[in-house]
Amino acid sequence: MIELTNVRIELEYSQQQITSLVAKKLRLEKDKIKDVKFLKKSVDARHKNDVFFACTLGVTVLGDENKVLQNAKNKNARIFVAPEPIQIKTPKTPKHRPIVCGAGPAGLFAGYILSLANLKPIIIERGATAKERKQEIEKFFSCGVLNEKTNVQFGEGGAGTFSDGKLTTNIKDERCRTVLETFVACGAPEEILYLSKPHLGTDNLCNIVENLREKIISLGGEFRFLTRLTDIKAKDNTLSAVVVENENGQEEILTDKLIIAAGHSATDVFLMLKNHGIKMEQKPFSVGVRIEHKQEMINESQFGTFAHLLPPADYKLSCHLPPGRSVYTFCMCPGGQVVAAASENGCLVVNGMSNFARNGENANSAVLCNVEPSDFGSDDILAGIEFQQKYERAAFLLGGGSFRAPAQLVGDFMKNQPSTKGGAVTPSYPLGVAWSDISGCLPAFAVDSIRQALPEFDKKIKGFAAPDAVLTGVETRSSSPIRVLRDEFSEASIKGIYPCGEGAGYAGGIMSAAVDGIRVAQAVIDSLM
Repeated sequence: MIELTNVRIELEYSQQQITSLVAKKLRLEKDKIKDVKFLKKSVDARHKNDVFFACTLGVTVLGDENKVLQNAKNKNARIFVAPEPIQIKTPKTPKHRPIVCGAGPAGLFAGYILSLANLKPIIIERGATAKERKQEIEKFFSCGVLNEKTNVQFGEGGAGTFSDGKLTTNIKDERCRTVLETFVACGAPEEILYLSKPHLGTDNLCNIVENLREKIISLGGEFRFLTRLTDIKAKDNTLSAVVVENENGQEEILTDKLIIAAGHSATDVFLMLKNHGIKMEQKPFSVGVRIEHKQEMINESQFGTFAHLLPPADYKLSCHLPPGRSVYTFCMCPGGQVVAAASENGCLVVNGMSNFARNGENANSAVLCNVEPSDFGSDDILAGIEFQQKYERAAFLLGGGSFRAPAQLVGDFMKNQPSTKGGAVTPSYPLGVAWSDISGCLPAFAVDSIRQALPEFDKKIKGFAAPDAVLTGVETRSSSPIRVLRDEFSEASIKGIYPCGEGAGYAGGIMSAAVDGIRVAQAVIDSLM
């Protein structure tokens, strides 16, 4: 196959037009082109009066590819070199099966790689299966009764399942391709292999993670849902067993390999690790709110008159403020909704979610301010979690104590006055909002920083700081406030324990968490060779 880079394709195109374009670039008759497919595809909207697709194409031709390239004399054409698949070693069968704690992206991909190595892992997950979890979440969204075992944070697929399913990442790692190909094999659309900003959508994710589970089971892996890791046992500073708890009571499982991929909301797991003296450190994270606009306004701002030809637009904004704080947008959900993401009663957390079509009326994104360990007010390892909970409890009370979310119009927020009613943008939070002053559930430095940042963001997206835009609070769980330290072999200070993924402080999204799950599983396999 020939790889053809730097190809401009107009927004309205046909396969016939692409074939003609390729034939021209390769100086080849159209009937000599057997197939053309996308290898990379992104929207170039730097100039609002000239928006197009910037692409890399894979071209299959009839005849000798090298002769075609020699004749084409096109500096953007070369023989395509497929990325090498990652190698999975097969060690000797160990005495005990490895345990994976958590069935989010990190845990699922760790379990998948261990299963490919014929290690038959046991994956324990405190929440329910994706299907059962979806039912519990829908029940919560409709009546406000929270299931603390199964919710937006806990259950098969992890917190990312009830988000937008974004697969964008800044990491450059060969394992990214493995993650994407595995998702496609589990039912994801093939476009995620070439789009610059791929996403899965919440509506697709439940089926995808269920299919991944079935792959793991077919390879000898085992899942235990509604099963919580409560303790570990060690001898001579080496793991010897784990203690789990489910509806049948407690059980001790002998093992010397435990991957902890528990997610950033598993407070009890971090407390257990602290009690065992496992080395951890405080880590910066962020707090803020969700902002909602009409998706139509975002589309027009990003794509101009070409908006009607393109999918719903996203954005990514940031600014660095004089006092040293940063404010940035995170987990932008085109055509999505703000969701109730609490995992414990008495605390209110919001997040964003989109279905694959992204066809909702509103766009939403987190607007976050960085929080440093010096803000925690304590040197205790869990001080960051206590910091989160302080503002989550404040948000719960400010919303009226029934999981209604506190909300405020941007215009009122900028004037430092509470809102009493909404405007042109209807809040999408499913349990309803309580119009108020959201500064009551945010640290003062975050309030000041967000007030400074919104006008700056408005310079980049006209209308971003519109008076009728809606702020809904509070978002505190964009990342973990803890890092569980690990050595060059990916082990914690107790040997045989492998901290992994977002909760352990080594990832920041579905892709990076899944990649870290693969990386740690490979470390476990290497230790058994």
